[in-house]
Amino acid sequence: MHVKGYDGAMKIGLIQMACSPNASENTTRAVSRIEEAARGGAVLICLPELFRSQYFCQREDATLFDLAEMIPGPTTEILREVAKAKTVTILVPLFERRAAGVYHNSLVVLNEHGEIAGHYRKMHIPDDPAYYEKFYFTPGDKGFQAIKTSHATVGPLICWDQWYPEAARLTALRGAELLVYPTAIGWHPAEKAQEGTAQREAWITIQRSHAIANGVFVVSVNRVGHEMPPEGGDGIEFWGSSFVCDPFGVILAQASMEKEEVLLVDIDLRRIEETRRNWPFLRDRRIDAYGGITKRFIDETIP
Repeated sequence: MHVKGYDGAMKIGLIQMACSPNASENTTRAVSRIEEAARGGAVLICLPELFRSQYFCQREDATLFDLAEMIPGPTTEILREVAKAKTVTILVPLFERRAAGVYHNSLVVLNEHGEIAGHYRKMHIPDDPAYYEKFYFTPGDKGFQAIKTSHATVGPLICWDQWYPEAARLTALRGAELLVYPTAIGWHPAEKAQEGTAQREAWITIQRSHAIANGVFVVSVNRVGHEMPPEGGDGIEFWGSSFVCDPFGVILAQASMEKEEVLLVDIDLRRIEETRRNWPFLRDRRIDAYGGITKRFIDETIP
């Protein structure tokens, strides 16, 4: 339910930033960019995945659990004051310490009163070279969510979640109007020349497809910069390219691949109704025929 008299038009802010090894510095810079987005008229603002630190999952190191914090905790306390002062909703991705030995890659939604309106834990956890997230993160147990704010119903998802149509669908079916993907994705430098263009385009294409299939807006917020692990190696070159697309997959705005930016984008939620009336994919779903989706793989030889 939107605020009374609200016509669906709003401005959202995407904070595409480079992250240093200093958590306090990253938080201070994030606050500055949130304030910039608010001055530009944004009412809903999103930070990139794990913005308080460089992307530490490039290696397995138990001392890095010290980067985690409770929710609520120090960062939510700082940003809740910003949300209240600027009267904005902020999507805050965090490395959550739930208990000793139990950590999550999480996101909280702080409303314009500084209250926690929602709390999501990343559902899909990757384990790839330089993305050793299974070492750090327990899979989410809060399920897929649609979190109501004053201006939109937000569906928070995080990075690796963006490759899964099931996650997008279930979030949309809960009523989300925006699928929001805070992200930390980039190139392994050795692969960039040969595979880089295809990898980045696949990332954009899969998210645009979620917008089209579900008739929702998609907001994807990435970091930038080349981050090197302390022990050396090629590191990861994050490709930026934060973007917003409408319910028909049209990219409304996109940031550069290498620069820090505060991307401000005007959207109109009435576009959802217009798109779904003409492309009624949700109406025509054969929910009676989808039982197999809950299986890992369907082997025709096994009854």
